[in-house]
Order: sequence, then structure tokens, then C-alpha cells
Amino acid sequence: MTMRVESDSMGTINVPTDKYYGAQTARSLANFDIGGEKMPKEIITAFGILKKAAALANHKLGLLDETTRDLIIAAADEVISGKLEGHFPLVVWQTGSGTQSNMNVNEVISNRAIEMAGGTMGSKKPVHPNDHVNMSQSSNDTYPTAMHIAAVEALENYLFPRVEKLRDTLDAKAAEFMDVVKIGRTHLQDATPLTLGQEMSGWVAQIDLAVKAIKATIPQLKELALGGTAVGTGLNAHPDYAVAVAKEIADLSGHDFVTAPNKYAVMAGHDAFVGTSGALKQLAVAFMKIANDVRWLASGPRSGLGEITIPENEPGSSIMPGKVNPTQSEAMTMVVAHVMGNDAAIGFAASQGNFELNVFKPVI
Repeated sequence: MTMRVESDSMGTINVPTDKYYGAQTARSLANFDIGGEKMPKEIITAFGILKKAAALANHKLGLLDETTRDLIIAAADEVISGKLEGHFPLVVWQTGSGTQSNMNVNEVISNRAIEMAGGTMGSKKPVHPNDHVNMSQSSNDTYPTAMHIAAVEALENYLFPRVEKLRDTLDAKAAEFMDVVKIGRTHLQDATPLTLGQEMSGWVAQIDLAVKAIKATIPQLKELALGGTAVGTGLNAHPDYAVAVAKEIADLSGHDFVTAPNKYAVMAGHDAFVGTSGALKQLAVAFMKIANDVRWLASGPRSGLGEITIPENEPGSSIMPGKVNPTQSEAMTMVVAHVMGNDAAIGFAASQGNFELNVFKPVI
């Protein structure tokens, strides 16, 4: 492997010549060799969006020249598209402000922009990772902003459409089975009759309530820390920067992000994530109930309830031919357990803000 020399305030360090990251990323790789959980690609994409937005806002405010703006935008677009995915090697377990990942993005955009301009990677000319890519920013306001962008994108573009598909499928099944009479059960004992459709309609309603709860938390997620810089005062940023950059992020992402009315709160506390995680746990609780009901109703078929049949997706046993197990339901219950564990971790991590900063951001 051939190496090039990069430098930062601590001196020089060797970096692979085929990588766009620089000295601070290389130091982080050496200092935080913990686990294998890489920084999620959704966070990296969100960083690409905010760096592009920052370049646009800084140019409009007269702080960044057009050529540098265009180079940053071109490199940031490659981050957003995933083209530079292999240049973000850092794990989640790093400084609690996410400084190393912020600098990883700054270095990659800087070196890619330098390459586009025909310069020498590592020279920091004509695009400097701090002075240009990180202009008007601090890791303390960029990382929470990336968290919020990534969360909103994941909820609105990924989770909701998939949950809606499941909800509509169950709703159709509830209608199909509305006249199928079965015994009701309370305390796992026989109770009064109802229809299978009525029973399943309860599942649908639980999902609807959970989705409503999650959606109620999104406005808080759409309030961004960017513009608060180091401690929430906006030091070293233009007075109009916070509003301007939030508008650029909204335009780029298609989501109505706004600048947070109080930067101290969104940098030192992550209450928005506590609320969203709690609502996600509500959805997880609903899924646990549904999955367990399916397992019970499909139990048997000879010595269990055997009231419904489940698809034969794969052999259920290595020793009992013909056995069909509720594997999808079992997988769902394990995912639910993970979500519940995440909620406990997020609640604890969000409680660890001290004065002007919470330093548990990456684990949240």
C-alpha cells in the first residue's frame, strides 16, 4: 500500500494514497480501534447534505467565493450519492461530539475537491477542510444536525412507507376475515366469541396509534442545531447563517427543516430523540403483540390452537421433516427487543448532557 503524508495541528501522519480522508481520520482509526460498527451511511449522507447547504449559504452571505462553493458542492454531491462510501471508515465509538466523523467528511470533501481542481491531495489548497468545508460550523452543531436530517429521512422515506404497507395488508386481512367467528381469549383462557377480523382490526389500530405518535415527534426533529457553532451562541458564524443554512437543507432534502429557536437545548440535550425513540418503542410494542398473536394462532397444528396457517417459507427443523415454524414472527420479536434496548440506551445517553454539550451523540 502506497502512502502520502497528511498534516494537522499535531504534526504529520501517513495516509493511504487511494483514500480521500486525511490526518484526523487516520488518527481516529488508530485511537478508536473499538468494535466494527461503522458510522451509518445515513449519517454520512446527511453530512453531505449539510456541507452542501453550508457552502450555498456561506456563498450567499458573501463569505465563500463561487469557485470554492462549486468545488465543495461537487464533492458533497458525491458524498450524498454514495460514490465515496469507502472513504468513511470510522466507527461509532469515538469522541462523543462526533468530531472525528465531522472531520472525516471535511477531509474527504476537501481532498476530492482539490483533486477536481487539479491540485495535490493533502495540500489543503484550494479547498481547506476547516476554513472552507467547515466554514461557520463546529462539530458540536454539525453532528446533531446530521442526526436530525438522517432521522427524518429514515422515518419519512423508509419507515413510514413500509409500515403503511404492512398496516394495509393487515387491514385487508381483517376485512377478509370479518365474518370468521372464533373464540376470544383472555388470560390465555377461553372467553366470549368474536371474529378473526375483529381481532386483527385491533392490530391495525395499534399500528395507527403508534404511527400517529411517531409523526407527532417529527416537528421537533426538524429543528436544527446548525448555526449554534461551539456552544450555541453562533460565534464565528454570520448572524443570518442559521436561518439561511436551514432553508438550504430544507430545499435540498425536501423536508421542511428550520433552525432551532434555542441552540443550547438541541446541542446539550437530545430530547427530540428521546421522544421519537419512545414512539418507536410504542410501534415495537404493537409489533410484539401482533407477532406473538400470530405465533399462538398458528401453533400446532395438531396439539396447539391451529386457527390460522402461515406460509411455508423454509424448512422449520433440521430433525423434524415437514415442520413449519413462525420464523418471520420470531425474527420480528427479536427486532422489537433490539428497538426496546435502543430506547433504553438513547434515554440514558440523552440524559448525559453537561452544560453546553451532550457527548453521547454517536451512540444516540
